[in-house]
Amino acid sequence: MKTDKFRQVIIWTAALVLGAILGSLGLAKLNEFFDFVAGAYTRLFQFVAVPTIALAVTTTLASLGARKDTGRIFLHTITYTLLTTIAAALVGLVLFRIIQPDVLPQAVVDSGMDAVKSQIGSHQQAFEALTSGYGHVLAIIPNNILQPFLAGNVLSILIVAAAVGMSLTLMPESENKAVLMKAVFGLQDLLFTIIRGLVWALPLGIVAFAAQLAQVKVGDVAGSLGKYLAVVLAGNLVQFFIVLPLFLVVRRINPLRVFKAMSPAVLMALLTKSSAATLPVTVSSAENNLKARPEVAHFVCPICCTINMNGCAAFILVTSLFVMQHGAGPMSIGSMLVWVLVACIAAIGNAGVPMGCYFLTLALMAGQGMPLGVMGVLLPLYTVIDMIETAENVWSDSCVCAMVDKDTRPQEAR
Repeated sequence: MKTDKFRQVIIWTAALVLGAILGSLGLAKLNEFFDFVAGAYTRLFQFVAVPTIALAVTTTLASLGARKDTGRIFLHTITYTLLTTIAAALVGLVLFRIIQPDVLPQAVVDSGMDAVKSQIGSHQQAFEALTSGYGHVLAIIPNNILQPFLAGNVLSILIVAAAVGMSLTLMPESENKAVLMKAVFGLQDLLFTIIRGLVWALPLGIVAFAAQLAQVKVGDVAGSLGKYLAVVLAGNLVQFFIVLPLFLVVRRINPLRVFKAMSPAVLMALLTKSSAATLPVTVSSAENNLKARPEVAHFVCPICCTINMNGCAAFILVTSLFVMQHGAGPMSIGSMLVWVLVACIAAIGNAGVPMGCYFLTLALMAGQGMPLGVMGVLLPLYTVIDMIETAENVWSDSCVCAMVDKDTRPQEAR
C-alpha cells in the first residue's frame, strides 16, 4: 500500500514538472490542447462533485441519525470550522495593520471600473442576488428538486441532501425503506468507482493544469498593489503553515502525517481552484490515506467544502479594508473587528456563488457605496490568489476532518 502511494506521489510530481516545462514553452497549439484537457478534467470533477456532496450527506445522516454521536460529529465540525475561519480573518487583519497598503491613485481606480462592469454584466443575476440580503437567502432555498443540481448551488444541495437523509432516518423500518437505502448506497458505490477511474487518469490532467499555470502572468505589481498582494498571500501562508498545524498540535495530531495523507487533495485544489471539484479526492484521501472513519470523512468533508472557507474569509476582510480606505478613509480598530465578523459570515455563505469570494466582496462594497474601480484593478491578481485560497481551504477541511475524527472516536480506539 505504501509503495502504491509513493508511486502515485512520484507520478503526480513528474506530471507537475512536465506540465510546467511544456507550458513555459509558449507554443500556441500546445497551450490550446492543454486548455482543452484542463477544461475537460475540471468539468468531469465538477460532474461527480455535485452527486458526491448529495450522496455523502444523505448516506451519512441516514446511517448516523439513530446513533448518539451524530450530534457530536456535527457540533465538533461547526466548532472547528468557526475557530479556523475566525483565525484566518484575524491573521489577515494583523498583517493588514502591519503592512498597511497605500491608497491607489484615482486614475488607476477609475480605470478598474471597466473590468467591474464586465464582471457584473456576465454574472448579473448572481450579483443582484448577493446585493440583497434576502435575495441571497432565497437563492439558497430550492424551489424544485432539480434546480440546485442544475445550478450547482452547493448550499441548496446540502439542504436537499440533509432533508432526504433525516427523512430516511425518521422513516419506520419497512421494506420500502430498505429498498431506498440500498439504492442510495448503491449509487454511492457506483459514484466512487467512477471517481477512482478519474483519479487513476489524473496525471494527464495535472500536466494540463500545470501547463496552464505556467502561462499565468500576474503582471508588474508594485507599491500599494504589491503590499495588498503581500497581505493576502502572507495571510494564506501563515494560516496554512502555522495556524492550522497549531490546531492539530493542540489536539495532539501530527500535522506532517495529516498533510502527507491529504496532499493529493491539496494539490488538486491548487490546480483546479475549486473546493467542490476537489471534494471526491478529499473524501478519498481522508478515508484511505488519513484513515478517518467513513462516517466522519463522508460527513465532515462535504460540509467543510461548503462552509469552511478560511482563505475566503481572509480575502473578503483584507480586500474590504483595502477598498474602504479609498472611500471611507482610515478605519478604527473597532470597525475592523466588526468586519472580521462580516467576513466570516460572508465566507460561510460563499458556496454556489460564481467567482465566490470576489463577488461576495464586490457585493459588500457596492452595498457600502465604496469605489468599485478598486475591485477591477485587483481582478487580474485574483487567479493567483484563488489558487492559494482554494488549497488553504482544502487543507483546513483536512485538519477539521482529522480533529473531528479523533475527538469523536471511541475512547478505546484512540
